[in-house]
Amino acid sequence: LAAKLVDSLSSSKVLVVGAGGIGCELLKNLVLTGFKNIEVIDLDTIDVSNLNRQFLFQKKHVGKSKAQVAKESALQFCPSANIVAYHDSIMNPDYNVEFFRKFMLVMNALDNRAARNHVNRMCLAADIPLIESGTAGYLGQVTVIKKGMTECYECQPKPAQKTFPGCTIRNTPSEPIHCIVWAKYLFNQLFGEEDADQEVSPDTADPEAAWNPEETATRATASEKDGDIKRISTKEWARSTGYDPVKLFNKLFKDDIMYLLTMDKLWKKRKAPTPLDWQQLENTFSSTFLPTAGSGLKDQQVLGLWGYCELFQHSVETLRSQLQEKGEGAELVWDKDDPPAMDFVTAAANLRMHIFSMKMKSRFDVKSMAGNIIPAIATTNAVIAGLIVLEGLKILSGELESCRTIFLNKCPNLRKKLLVPCVLDPPSANCYVCASKPEVTVKVNVHKTMVLSLQDRILKERFGMVAPDVQIEDGKGTILISSEEGETEDNNSKFLSDFGIRNGSRLQADDFLQDYTLLINILHTEELERDVEFEVVGEAPDKAPPPQTNQEEVNSITNGNKDSAQPSTSSKAPEEDDDIMIVDSDEEEGVSSSSAAAVSSTTKRKHSDAETGETSTKRPRMEQSSAAASPNDDDDDDIIALD
Repeated sequence: LAAKLVDSLSSSKVLVVGAGGIGCELLKNLVLTGFKNIEVIDLDTIDVSNLNRQFLFQKKHVGKSKAQVAKESALQFCPSANIVAYHDSIMNPDYNVEFFRKFMLVMNALDNRAARNHVNRMCLAADIPLIESGTAGYLGQVTVIKKGMTECYECQPKPAQKTFPGCTIRNTPSEPIHCIVWAKYLFNQLFGEEDADQEVSPDTADPEAAWNPEETATRATASEKDGDIKRISTKEWARSTGYDPVKLFNKLFKDDIMYLLTMDKLWKKRKAPTPLDWQQLENTFSSTFLPTAGSGLKDQQVLGLWGYCELFQHSVETLRSQLQEKGEGAELVWDKDDPPAMDFVTAAANLRMHIFSMKMKSRFDVKSMAGNIIPAIATTNAVIAGLIVLEGLKILSGELESCRTIFLNKCPNLRKKLLVPCVLDPPSANCYVCASKPEVTVKVNVHKTMVLSLQDRILKERFGMVAPDVQIEDGKGTILISSEEGETEDNNSKFLSDFGIRNGSRLQADDFLQDYTLLINILHTEELERDVEFEVVGEAPDKAPPPQTNQEEVNSITNGNKDSAQPSTSSKAPEEDDDIMIVDSDEEEGVSSSSAAAVSSTTKRKHSDAETGETSTKRPRMEQSSAAASPNDDDDDDIIALD
């Protein structure tokens, strides 16, 4: 058997998707184990921040392709290996089902749900085993996905990332994260791509502020009349001032706050905000940064109020220069690793925190929340990469039935175990991806939902399609959306009802790249909540279990970010680093159970999504153990079990 396995390692072609934290460790492990035919793909380039854990890279490699450098470094361990590197997105149509069929095994080391969903579907279409993995700090997990035998990556509903109501962000922030989100929105409104959903000015439509603006508007003094964002956009006004930092400051932190104060009802049960005036602050404080008590790294210090005023001024001037260098109509993209952008968000968020009587945060803390990250641990990546190879060896030995989902915990449980294996579960009959005839029901207002929203928000973002074609089952075969450029663009701005789509209509959505077809039942409603475009009936969060509060250990496990719709493994996707995780304000804590793990059937637990940190219902069937704790022990609270 060993000889056969050695031969299999030499001849079997495997694909590694992602060459970041886990990917580097995995590639090294594969060549040292004896794998000879490896292909690796990653769209990302090497950043200085990668070097503390992605050990195939050195400082001289910064700016180069991760996949290419990882290949070159891995070949130094085993020069006889045949490694092919692709500096590209796995979602590129070139990597079709036929491309996937040439591999015996695919291993994911990805950083976003969109790419994970896509690889999951490609492996299902090609009927190739997939090993999925993720890390988050000291936590990690590995699982195996095989068509018809196990759950696929999308079998369990994954709630969308928590979003904050616009009126909370714009009018009544109560937590630092609200101010940080506001500051990121502000960056885009001033320097990046403007988005109507990311407005930062006071929300006069706030349902809680039942006031009469005609009567109270005169009570707000506006030192910059051009700052009336109801007449021109924030960016246009900023340009008209030449991005003057002082004018921007007074508009954002004085005039807008005074306008908020006129919304009397908002402040009857809340502490009212305190406006800031640049000239008064300048007269009060010296022009030096004023760190508060505490020493240590510069990033971990909290500056004084005037320190953040000066940081705001300096960052605006720097970003203004960057815009001017790019030329007319240029836009900047916010990146947590870009110092001026990070300075701007840090300063703006802290000034808003001060205004709303919150304790200000260090640059390090703001970056952690703004980038939705927790620190990556190199040893966790190493352990998870080792487990991936072990599961791969089982698959190549023809022992797929012995594969497990394995969870790496931060602390040993009462049975002295850090690694907890769980039996793989069969496919979900209701999965809208791997079921024999995938079908969903979507609740929308057909009179208000445009075809473009159906394509981008529902099919691409929610259901993970790359290039959907949509046909209305109306007896005529009406083509609503075509993946061929130029065929149906005229439909984009029309409403679904314009095509006769109503309550009970059925749409057939096909993605030929993914070899995937989804039937969509339309449920018309006019009762969706404000800012909610659609709901998937029966999907998360409706099915998700209620949050528990007894344990923090079993938490979100990920090898990357949340649901980025960016089709890549690249750091150009929002919050991109490939071994970081979403930290959401509604992040559900681990499940506590009073049942012993030895009861091998029915205890319901939460499974942390291997990338977003969000949880879904799982029913573990743990292997019986003679070392099982008593029924009242809570030692297996730190077990996350997959169903």
